[in-house]
Amino acid sequence: MADTTPTVRDKVEAILRELTGDRTNTLLATSLPAGVTSAITAALSAEDAGRDQMLHADEIAFHLTDWISEAAFLVALHLFPDRFKSEEIREGIQAFLIHAPHHVIAAARLAGF
Repeated sequence: MADTTPTVRDKVEAILRELTGDRTNTLLATSLPAGVTSAITAALSAEDAGRDQMLHADEIAFHLTDWISEAAFLVALHLFPDRFKSEEIREGIQAFLIHAPHHVIAAARLAGF
């Protein structure tokens, strides 16, 4: 018999669907949301940016979007901590701590910090 217990990801998705409907798909995407990465790249690039500056901004955008599902977990946890079991919280935090810090540090370095 298959396990029907909701996973942490299932709970996060349910919470976010209540709040954002179909926009939840961009928060739990298995691929980078092109609209978001394009918006970040455009915002970080000067109007007269050359190819190198655009690539640099695009790398920052990648590093700020690749860990969005872990960020979505934290948002869902902040909004509804009572919906998560301790084990699920530990699992979500572990996933965040494994995935997000490298990306945040890389983006900060690319941005000159």
